Amino acid sequence: MPGYELIGEEELDEIKDIFSNGKVLFRHGFENLRKGCFKVRDFENNFKNHMNSNFALGVTSGTSALRVALSSLGIKEGDEVITQSFTFVATVEAIVESNAIPVCTEIDKTLNMDPEDLEKKITKKTKAVIAVHMLGTPSRIREIKDICDKHNLFLIEDTAWGCGGKVQNKFLGTFGDIGTFSFDFAKTITCGEGGMILFNKEEHFKKAAAWHDHGHENNPTLPRWEDSRSASGFNFRMSELTGAIGIAQLKKLNLIINKQRENKKLILNELKDCKGIRLRESPIDSYETADALIFFVENENIAKNFRKCFLKRGYSTKILPEAISWHFAGLWDHIKELKNHFDIELSNQFPKSKELLSKSVALPINYTMPSNYPKEVKKAYLEAIS
Repeated sequence: MPGYELIGEEELDEIKDIFSNGKVLFRHGFENLRKGCFKVRDFENNFKNHMNSNFALGVTSGTSALRVALSSLGIKEGDEVITQSFTFVATVEAIVESNAIPVCTEIDKTLNMDPEDLEKKITKKTKAVIAVHMLGTPSRIREIKDICDKHNLFLIEDTAWGCGGKVQNKFLGTFGDIGTFSFDFAKTITCGEGGMILFNKEEHFKKAAAWHDHGHENNPTLPRWEDSRSASGFNFRMSELTGAIGIAQLKKLNLIINKQRENKKLILNELKDCKGIRLRESPIDSYETADALIFFVENENIAKNFRKCFLKRGYSTKILPEAISWHFAGLWDHIKELKNHFDIELSNQFPKSKELLSKSVALPINYTMPSNYPKEVKKAYLEAIS
């Protein structure tokens, strides 16, 4: 959790700035009190500039970012939205909360959306695709975008785990119509909670900005209590405190990613002579954030044994293999909207994904990695296979 590791005086200074300039914690209005201090607005501007995007909107979480994004695209009841079988449950929950029908694809050896299966899952009801960049490795986003363009579908990038990653020197979250980000406690940069949405088109940004604020259009010619509106909405506004922390954390993003990539290389160097390990694949010309190091082992038993051996040494894996129930759609029988879409049991719906994930081990990459960590990884693996 690198963002958490680097929380310090910089974040505190940004918060103190709010309290030195009117103590306004609400992102809108109160100009006579706040002395020009708008932390959410500044965070949005800094974030879109960093990512080379056109428009940015701060929201309360990565989950709400997805929900607001779907609303801004006009996704309605009966529409199908395709995402992938390996993701956090929130991706599907956002589709369900939009009254749309969730459809999931298989994943490939990047552990992200399989473009070939995506094309097979498209129907006349399909309106949008949510491609997820899981655990720091980019999806095959160029191929996915080509498919969306071919079928005239909206493309949303769930970049909760890919903040700062790139493909062909273009930031993840800027390939599609919309990119969503999460700043929860376990992400590359964190505000504790919070999220961001990037938009290519102004029309989508304006719809999202109004919808996430009860329909407020924030008309500059009207006071907020008489504000104009053309549709209803909900409340997913980011607070000034969240924005303040985000400003400080964003300045640390490049530092964090560079250190994660360096630490990942140290672990890989230690494992280079170990037999039976295959690395997760990355798309050509991609730049990983190295949020996690994922490798495939020969079978599920070895994956589970590795975790046990690693825990004995005082360390843990990340999601794979221990938390798969929250990250694999084949186990989400509690989501009836997903379960009812398929003719067979969910557990049998994604055999390729199930096979890949069962043999996967994910190691968290921290900023402050102990010097003996790579050797402990190797020892745990050798013990697991013995």
